[in-house]
Amino acid sequence: MDLSELLRRGVAEVIVESELRARLQSGTPLRLKQGFDPTKPDMHIGHAVGLRKLRAFQELGHQVVLIVGDWTAQIGDPSGRDETRTRLSAAEVRANAETYMEQFFRVVDRQRTEVRWQSEWFGQFTLEHALDLAGRFTLAQMLAHETFRKRYETGAPLTILELMYPMLQAYDSVAIKADVEFGGTDQKFNILAGRELMAQLGMTPQQVFLVPLIPGTDGRKMSKTFNNTVDIRMPPSEMYGRIMSMSDEVLPLYFEVLTDVPLAEIDEMKLAMAAGQVNPRDLKMRLAREIVAQFHDPAAAAAAEAAFVRQFVEREIPEDIPTFTLTAPSGIVEVLVASGLAPSKSEARRLIDGGGVRVDGERVEDYALTLSPGANVVVQVGRRKFVRVV
Repeated sequence: MDLSELLRRGVAEVIVESELRARLQSGTPLRLKQGFDPTKPDMHIGHAVGLRKLRAFQELGHQVVLIVGDWTAQIGDPSGRDETRTRLSAAEVRANAETYMEQFFRVVDRQRTEVRWQSEWFGQFTLEHALDLAGRFTLAQMLAHETFRKRYETGAPLTILELMYPMLQAYDSVAIKADVEFGGTDQKFNILAGRELMAQLGMTPQQVFLVPLIPGTDGRKMSKTFNNTVDIRMPPSEMYGRIMSMSDEVLPLYFEVLTDVPLAEIDEMKLAMAAGQVNPRDLKMRLAREIVAQFHDPAAAAAAEAAFVRQFVEREIPEDIPTFTLTAPSGIVEVLVASGLAPSKSEARRLIDGGGVRVDGERVEDYALTLSPGANVVVQVGRRKFVRVV
């Protein structure tokens, strides 16, 4: 990939692009930073958007530095949050962080990656250091952060600890002498804080490299908070199914930021979709195959696709569905709840009303349907949930 495409493909904004170009063309290896707060044990493919960019720069000879935010994770990034997060313990964060290592290296080159933990420097911080850091930013600067400003103006709780978050992330850049910091567009304020702090301390300010946020399964930004993620460690069949459940509108962006399909070919896809010359499902299957192969392997992707085709295209029942045993005659509503296919009776009735419940392939129309012990039937909810009732 040439430099122009590297600075255009899957890029939301670069600050300052002319300066970054000059530094990249100087021939001197740069230190490229991205931080991750291990608030949950699993990373998702939204995290991989930035990691894929870092891998591309690694291949040009630059040094990647991944920051494990074992201190900032205890606060939780306040960006986009309308309420204060529940604080995590150091032990919880450490346990989550341990799982991040293997996930990082499904994308970036382990041999050319430096992993640093914030506790290396914040573990040595004294009150003097903390006060010096806090004194370098004003309240007015912090209230320029959209999240902080909204909460302040509406009277919602906004703790001093949360105001410290951008300052701590900024200090990470000082500690590891970052040349460029990568992050999603929601990290712009925090990364610019690092640029500001470095300038105050007489260091060359880091460049800012922002990548787009991708939508999750419900259309909102992919986030552990919204439980709408496609996780990197997800089993191949589930990962494939999650991609297939995405809306057609995400296809061009997903192909651009999560695959190596040439941009010219992606442009052709857009035109074909707009003209109705291609079935979006076929493109989505290709995308799902590409992503599963990337995080697992091509054989796993092929197997996941074959299972999907059997279940949803050819309408075959999956081979490994769970079993639910009846001990007495039960109504379909009760069976749905007891087997875990519906969280409540009201939701079970809503699913039946919507035509989303089938028994041995036949749509259930009546709440009064009763199943008896020994029935040996397959109960299906939607397109992906099955239970064999025996």
